[in-house]
Amino acid sequence: MSRISHTDPELTHRLSRRGMLGVAAGATAAALLGAAAAPATAATAAEATAAEAGAAGRGRPVLPPGRLGIQLYSLRDKVSTLGFAPVFAELEKYGYGEIELAGYTQGSAGPITLAQLRRLAKDHGLTPIGSHVGYYSSDPNAYTFAQNLTQVLDDAEALGLPHIGTASGPFRYGSTVDAWKRAAEEFNAYGAAAKARGMKFYQHNHSDEFSFASDNPKVRLYDVLLAETDPDLVFLEMDIFWAYAGQFRFSKRPDGTPAPFEPLDYVLKQPHRYPLFHVKDGVSDPSNQFGYQMVDVGDGDIDYQRFISAVTRLRGERLTHHWQAERDNPTDSLTFARRSSEYLHSLREKC
Repeated sequence: MSRISHTDPELTHRLSRRGMLGVAAGATAAALLGAAAAPATAATAAEATAAEAGAAGRGRPVLPPGRLGIQLYSLRDKVSTLGFAPVFAELEKYGYGEIELAGYTQGSAGPITLAQLRRLAKDHGLTPIGSHVGYYSSDPNAYTFAQNLTQVLDDAEALGLPHIGTASGPFRYGSTVDAWKRAAEEFNAYGAAAKARGMKFYQHNHSDEFSFASDNPKVRLYDVLLAETDPDLVFLEMDIFWAYAGQFRFSKRPDGTPAPFEPLDYVLKQPHRYPLFHVKDGVSDPSNQFGYQMVDVGDGDIDYQRFISAVTRLRGERLTHHWQAERDNPTDSLTFARRSSEYLHSLREKC
């Protein structure tokens, strides 16, 4: 899933972004897992930060209560060695309320059934909110929407998922307008099948979705996806980092004419189509092909106070969006999870 090299910024940059959040709590993952009885947690740290913010006269929390989740792809190293149970115990301490799955196995930690996984999440106060499954594969037996739609939906239903989606781009048939219309037809079919089970089908973007059609350089492919999919059947999970990488990469058409866009505008125009978001951060780096170097949430230059506030202020939309922290290849995945929660829980609306 990762497409760029990841280098953390200097400590001075982190301090300027976070203040003192998490600086004194530099525990390693091993220490975290060996200190279950310790009273201090990231959740309590976030609560303390919130109290200080309130005392200073700042506004209400930017994040709606219970709507912060984490994409478990970021924690795949811990899940595959320690198992879901220890990881979920840490996420509960860090103040997460939701998880987004990226597979249902736990490697060397041993087998686990879907029923056990669902129960384990519930026992730790975590709601499985969605899952990523491949769109299609050249392998006819692959576990994807194209090859195994019924099984994908059966598994999602067994886990009680309200959303089931893919992080694959709609490039199955190429990058022409008609190719994306064809992919959109399939997405509509998956959406209809998911809706019949009481779920929403969604697609998660990377940056290439914001490129231009190879047969019509005036048409942005993401606009084709939005126009050709049924808004009642196909939903979007905006990966905010990759959307801004797309903004950097595709602000001009192939002929060099300007074609600027603002990722947030897509959401504000059709907020009901974006039930899920990936919250990942990046330090601006014009020398990088994507325009950013990926870092922990709060260490970068994406203005999440502005972005999340703009979405949650929408009338009737505050309780319908879910925010999943993610970093593709964190240096220490549990430290990433803790620090991201601290930062996002600290954000307050501007008075």
